[in-house]
Amino acid sequence: MNMPMRREPRGLFPELFNWLEWPLSTARSQAWQTIRFEDYVRDGRYVLRAELPGIDPEKDVEITLANGVLTIHAERHEEQKEQGQSEFRYGTFTRSITLPPSADENDVKAVYDKGILEVSVKLAEKKQEGRRIQIETQEQEK
Repeated sequence: MNMPMRREPRGLFPELFNWLEWPLSTARSQAWQTIRFEDYVRDGRYVLRAELPGIDPEKDVEITLANGVLTIHAERHEEQKEQGQSEFRYGTFTRSITLPPSADENDVKAVYDKGILEVSVKLAEKKQEGRRIQIETQEQEK
């Protein structure tokens, strides 16, 4: 017979805290389903690292790139277990990031290792400088 494990109480009234958190946790479950990330430039590539622990990258992650916007969409499936408490987040997670203007959309690589998805995009060697546009004037005929 499986007995539920006793968890450390949160003060004098742990059930009260769980009861108070319940409406907040259900209200924020959809709004807070986001992917945390960090980005930086390394060796001429824009690197985006996203936390996606417990996800099968081959089945549950989709990366798209269109018009300079990289979108990561993932889904974490809930495993059916005996009733108990879970603070894990399940469901769909989506995050879109605008790439730097010099990003080469034809040179994108993605690697998943130990719960971290790393996407890198090559940056152009030299930024194209702005150019001055000549203004033409039209003389009105009198």
